[in-house]
Amino acid sequence: MPIKPENAKRYPANWKEIVEQIRERSGDCCEGSPAYPDCRAANREPHPVTGSKVVLTVGHLDHTPEHCDPDNLKHWCQRCHLTYDAKHHAQTAYMTRRCDRTVEMFGTDQTRRESDA
Repeated sequence: MPIKPENAKRYPANWKEIVEQIRERSGDCCEGSPAYPDCRAANREPHPVTGSKVVLTVGHLDHTPEHCDPDNLKHWCQRCHLTYDAKHHAQTAYMTRRCDRTVEMFGTDQTRRESDA
């Protein structure tokens, strides 16, 4: 997944080197996820199930960009990565909608004010 600009500073300076190490470990193929443990989709090739072009990305199992231990990282195709992150995405989307409603109701971001206290 692309790194969001607001999270870029959370990644270590050697992130590109870490990604290369994970790519070497995986043989440039998907390492599979709990939902699809046998997935071995090859980078830049058609996905064997979906047919879409595979773009492998490195994902954090604990969703914490600072935690870059190799045991916490997986090289995933879009299908595995999105499936693994689905619950996390739903939670963050809920919080984003909740913050947006707070801004609408009060004209300010209450979560930011609370965290500054």
